[in-house]
Amino acid sequence: MRYVIFGKTGLTVSELGFGGIPLIRLHKDSAGEVLRRAYERGITFYDTANMYLDSEEKIGAAFSGMRDKVVIASKSLRRDAAGMTGHIEESLRRLKTDYIDLYQLHQVAKESDWNAITAPGGAMEALLTARDKGNIRYIGVTSHSLAMAVKLVKTDLFSSIQFPFNFIEIAAKDELHVIARERNVGILAMKPFAGGMIDNADITFKFLRQHPDVIPIPGFDSIAVVDQVISFYEQENVTTPKDLDLMDHYRNELGKQFCRRCEYCQPCPNGVLITPAMAYRVIASRMSPAVAVKFSRPVMESVLQCTGCGECLEKCPYELPIPDMLKAHYDLYEQQRKEMQDLIP
Repeated sequence: MRYVIFGKTGLTVSELGFGGIPLIRLHKDSAGEVLRRAYERGITFYDTANMYLDSEEKIGAAFSGMRDKVVIASKSLRRDAAGMTGHIEESLRRLKTDYIDLYQLHQVAKESDWNAITAPGGAMEALLTARDKGNIRYIGVTSHSLAMAVKLVKTDLFSSIQFPFNFIEIAAKDELHVIARERNVGILAMKPFAGGMIDNADITFKFLRQHPDVIPIPGFDSIAVVDQVISFYEQENVTTPKDLDLMDHYRNELGKQFCRRCEYCQPCPNGVLITPAMAYRVIASRMSPAVAVKFSRPVMESVLQCTGCGECLEKCPYELPIPDMLKAHYDLYEQQRKEMQDLIP
């Protein structure tokens, strides 16, 4: 494992980080085993968030007594000072620490969010106060909007920027990353597997390792996955023409509009299982029609409950036309279901 200086913070961190979302589905003991295994194998950077249910608590428990050995980042969606202060205090309690290395404004993608954050009584006031008190060491920001991410980095208020980056979503490379480097802002790559739509870890990290100052933070939910991913970092990084062809295959399969499974759109007020239903086109391409239909039946039947209310449209950070995509996916599902019925004697 290689270690790098994380931007203007001066913190030394592992070239590979640990994303905390999958910890949600693990029992506390299992989560602790995965976290400690990652540390034993060289990972020192751990990213979580106030909204990731008990992820902070599991990280705090796993690293009790060794706080100075790891760099911990968390984040909050609150835009007001009082709410942000409350979330920072809650994160400190959950993580069982008196300081958090990096506290990030979570998912700043709209001008209205930024205006609220920087207004009198906004979240930035609370972050600056917490930094002055020593409760947080550095302030970062995350976004799914490229234009907003560039704007945020240019403010020079932040020590880090977290943005999606993988071999399908490469837009950050030519502008955001360049500007971040110029300002010595640490770069974190969320969604290294494009929200789970890329299921080939080998080519995932062959691409990411071509950008050595960009720290990916994949989620880990087992010791086996920790060992697998770290094994890539223990060998020379060689990308073959076959690897590049496979990357192109994924790009063509997913197209320009696809769900990254961030689940910001959930829950649907009408009970539509949006996230898994948005993946049906990919499922159908990777499975036989019969298997895809059987596997996805409960999910796709929930699409019939969609009223087109638009609530999911307001929440989606990628501005996907979710109701239209759900309808197209359901039409494909229904077509395949009828074809399967016709094949039954």
